[in-house]
Amino acid sequence: MKQQHNRPAASSNAEKLLKVLAFTLVFSVMNASIFNVVLPVIGKEFKLNPSDLSWVSTGYMIVYAIGSVTYGKLADRYRLKDLLSFGLVLFALGSLVGVAAVDYWMIILARVLQAAGASVIPATGMIIPVRYFPPEERGRALGTSAIGLALGSALGPIVSGFVTGFASWRFLFLVSVLPLMTLPFYLKYLDDEKGAPRPIDFIGGALLAGTVSLLLLSITRGSLPFLIAGLGLGVLLAWRLLSTPEPFVNPAMFRNRSYTAGIIVAFLANAMSFGMPFITPQFLSRLNGLTPLEIGLVLFPAALVTAFMGRKGGRLADTRGNPTLVLTASVLLLCCFLLLSVFVGLSPYWIMLMLIFGNVGQSFMGIAMSNTVSRTLKREETGVGMGLFSMMNFISGAAATGLIGRLLDSGSVSFRLNPLLVLREGALYSNIFLSLGAGTVLVALLYLSGFGKSKRSSEAGLKTGN
Repeated sequence: MKQQHNRPAASSNAEKLLKVLAFTLVFSVMNASIFNVVLPVIGKEFKLNPSDLSWVSTGYMIVYAIGSVTYGKLADRYRLKDLLSFGLVLFALGSLVGVAAVDYWMIILARVLQAAGASVIPATGMIIPVRYFPPEERGRALGTSAIGLALGSALGPIVSGFVTGFASWRFLFLVSVLPLMTLPFYLKYLDDEKGAPRPIDFIGGALLAGTVSLLLLSITRGSLPFLIAGLGLGVLLAWRLLSTPEPFVNPAMFRNRSYTAGIIVAFLANAMSFGMPFITPQFLSRLNGLTPLEIGLVLFPAALVTAFMGRKGGRLADTRGNPTLVLTASVLLLCCFLLLSVFVGLSPYWIMLMLIFGNVGQSFMGIAMSNTVSRTLKREETGVGMGLFSMMNFISGAAATGLIGRLLDSGSVSFRLNPLLVLREGALYSNIFLSLGAGTVLVALLYLSGFGKSKRSSEAGLKTGN
């Protein structure tokens, strides 16, 4: 495969691709977050409890997770522009199914089809900065991508609220047709590079998908049989990966201790981050009685500020190092979780301000983790390595939302972990936020112990490639 890190970082195609990617990511993230606001509405229409309702997000993320690593692996074999063409068309097809949904199973089917197509976008979002930008400018590239992520989060609640206020929430699916507009630009600016033809272990991929799905079902359903079945498939998956000449995921990658450590820490960090956008609309609806439009207005300022801060986070990673960015992100997230654990259920105006800390922290953490993991990979490992990174992120997000959905099924609790909680009716949410805060502290300690000795050791000494 041709080396491309020698090309100028500011080359015309690289910069144009980055802008197109950021625009695409707006709709990718919007498609995920746009339904968080209307989950209470969907739950009432179909008479669903929170754990069942969580499958609107969880089912999407399971397929999204598997698709991310699959497209990442395919990107080492096929042209990226061909994969994007297939993925974006499938994304739009799933959207059309969603518009026509009259039963809950049709919504889940639409989300699965959407995820199967949309998962090409995070794989692309990881590959383009790594393939087209040198390590010393990768933070800036990832920061630009983060702007698209933040804008998607900012626009999602607003679009969701307005559409739901004036029409059926089913029309939210039509938003996902818009990314097709970016396809001509990808076809124009992406090169024709593709890796050496290699066989794809579809059996291993199916075992991976089955293992992940069953383990997540065991969480959302609290089912021991699903857990046993998932562990059983996991054993078969391990045997398959170790015995086949061309496994779906090369176990040798995990001998790279820095990569493995980065994946583990990112998995935990992402679980903390994904919990907030799922639980926030739930308590704003239940405790504050807000409509979807009002919930969108509460969420909008935090996401908008995050969009403006995205490039600053990338520059901070490039100039001060990823450990500094992780520490900054952890402090912001911890402030948000602790404040929410005390004041959950109070004035939405205060909640609006608290969410700014959490959203910016979430964005900074994502940039730092992506940058850290990408620097541990060799050039030829980029596609599958970053695809696997994306997969693990979405698996952790699915697990977090599934577990929180199970906790919310109880409706209320009689004990408070935080004695400073102001509104007793918010005890359940307060306990969850306090737990997320404790998890954030753990993530920061794990990261700093493995990658925080210095900028050089964390970003150069620990990497095995690039």
